[in-house]
Amino acid sequence: MVEREQFGQLNRRSLLVGMASWAIGQGLLGCSQQNSIPLTIEMLRASIPSQLLQRFRQQVKQSTPSVALNVVSEAQLQILFSQLQSWQQSSQQPQSASSRSWFDQIPFLGKGKTGIPDLVTLGDFWLSNAVKQGLLQPFSETDRAGLTSWPQLVNNPKLSEILLRNDQGQVDARGQVWGIPYRLSSTVIAYRRDILKQRGLPPPTDWQDLWRPEFRGRISLLNQPREVIGLALKKLGHSYNTEDLATVPDLKPTLQALNQQAKFYSSDAYLQPLMLDDTWIAVGWSLDVLPLGDRLSKIAAVIPASGTALSADLWVRPKTAVAKLSAPALAWLDFWWQPEIAAQLSLLTWGISPALLGQPLDQLPEDLRDHPLLFPEGKVLQASEFLKPLPEKSLQQYQQVWAEMRSPVAAT
Repeated sequence: MVEREQFGQLNRRSLLVGMASWAIGQGLLGCSQQNSIPLTIEMLRASIPSQLLQRFRQQVKQSTPSVALNVVSEAQLQILFSQLQSWQQSSQQPQSASSRSWFDQIPFLGKGKTGIPDLVTLGDFWLSNAVKQGLLQPFSETDRAGLTSWPQLVNNPKLSEILLRNDQGQVDARGQVWGIPYRLSSTVIAYRRDILKQRGLPPPTDWQDLWRPEFRGRISLLNQPREVIGLALKKLGHSYNTEDLATVPDLKPTLQALNQQAKFYSSDAYLQPLMLDDTWIAVGWSLDVLPLGDRLSKIAAVIPASGTALSADLWVRPKTAVAKLSAPALAWLDFWWQPEIAAQLSLLTWGISPALLGQPLDQLPEDLRDHPLLFPEGKVLQASEFLKPLPEKSLQQYQQVWAEMRSPVAAT
């Protein structure tokens, strides 16, 4: 899945500004102390609220007063994936101290002596390639034994579908754990509540509504083959993760008809035409859509009744990070599974905490009951799927079907 961000930027300034005030102002929490236990996190910007970072800092200091917490954020998942690649490449090429970045040589501001963080955010979309390219190390049995949240994680039937991977990144029940999820999101249908009401049109409730004749030329679609072909597969009663598209005889005409409905394809600007009345419907990611709907009453959204695509932000371990997770690192992983923290994370970031996934709406904290779109539940959740990695032959087939579908609507 492509990356999403909402909040401000991390700006690395000159040391001359003043080390202490600089670090605090940029969100690099904690201070370096002699004999301290370092914990460095590199995360996707806006996926963790600053107030919860402060809560973690206060909590971990109670058990480990000497911890030095350093949090760095990046704007895009692509950047984080590229970081993993560069760290791996650097580890294979010996460097002198003079050739390393001055920033990485300063534990107070950089990422410790090795320049490698303990944990990094990665989307499940990127996980397969990261494992296949040898960029990660798995969470060992010892690591998992140190997590109080592990039983809750491993026993969740929806999360267990993507938890274990082999060394090629493919889902495998006999594989290893390469990522610990901390935030989930879904693909939703956004629509203009005011326009549909004015025209006496019922709002969409499922994928099949995208083919309604009154919506022809009024739909924004994601510029993503797996998403668009996947929603057509769901309409036809098949899985997002269908490996052989040739086994779905009605797929190509269904996609051609959907292409005639579309006015616009984009993975990052699909909401603008919706706000400007150019489209009435937009297929998009909940992390983008739900905050907009909260600000603008004319924008509404629905999780398709036949199920949707799910995605996860995960904590992963760089291949070149220290071999054993420290106690503060384990505390970091567990922190996001605490019920109170999970509820706040869901409210403040418009993502779903995996700790709350699958709970009936009436059992969620009261503040969350006003946001049912955050939480697919019941049959909808059961029918929803993570986009699992497909064999190379299948990916080529998806690209071919996508190319045949696309014409003459231009991608952005």
